[in-house]
Amino acid sequence: MKHTYKIEGMTCNNCKASVEKYFNELEDITKVSINLEKGEAELTMNKHIAINMLQKALPEKYAISEKHDNNVFRSTNSPTMSVADGKTKLQQLKPLLLIIFYITTASILLHYNDWSWSEFMLDFMGLFYIVFSFFKMLDLKGFPESFKMYDPFAKRIPLYGWIYPFIETALGLMFLIRFEVNIALIVTLVVLGITTVGVTKTLLDKKSIQCACLGTALKLPMTEATFIENTIMIIMAVLMLLNIF
Repeated sequence: MKHTYKIEGMTCNNCKASVEKYFNELEDITKVSINLEKGEAELTMNKHIAINMLQKALPEKYAISEKHDNNVFRSTNSPTMSVADGKTKLQQLKPLLLIIFYITTASILLHYNDWSWSEFMLDFMGLFYIVFSFFKMLDLKGFPESFKMYDPFAKRIPLYGWIYPFIETALGLMFLIRFEVNIALIVTLVVLGITTVGVTKTLLDKKSIQCACLGTALKLPMTEATFIENTIMIIMAVLMLLNIF
């Protein structure tokens, strides 16, 4: 018998090989087929194995759940649950939301006494890039593998995935020190525009993969939040280039 499962936490080929190894060690599994891009595992079994037993066979890094066919009669309002930690989608996104909250708060406080929308946006964009690049720098080896799963340019040119954290760091510094701001804004439109295309396609295809916006240190699912954060940055860049503020 064959069963297909969703696997969260796989970010690279090493993860794929690791999951295959752990499943193959189970006595009643005769064949394991992993699709890294879709985040799925097809298991051929001699007899059915309960999903909690499959989860126990994997390290805590990975979360396994049953794959369900799309059903228009099934409610889409219920939160997606993780077998490993029982967290809702909102709870999984908590680190991302907290980081954006602190970046926004810091940018507001910097100009609280002498408010300027343009200065606020420049500092927000600068801090955004610096903080997000920091998390990517924590795993420079694993980030490119995760990033190319949804960024079309990184998929075609692997080197782009390796230098992307450094591009973000450079853009962050350019915004914070107000150096060649227009160039930084144009580059922002290009790099985030490309990524947003990939994120949109991933969401439309309903693929279950890990978001690489905070590198691989934090397990974040690819959700609409990723699309929204990119869109906010793109809108700010457009407004600044048009001198709206």
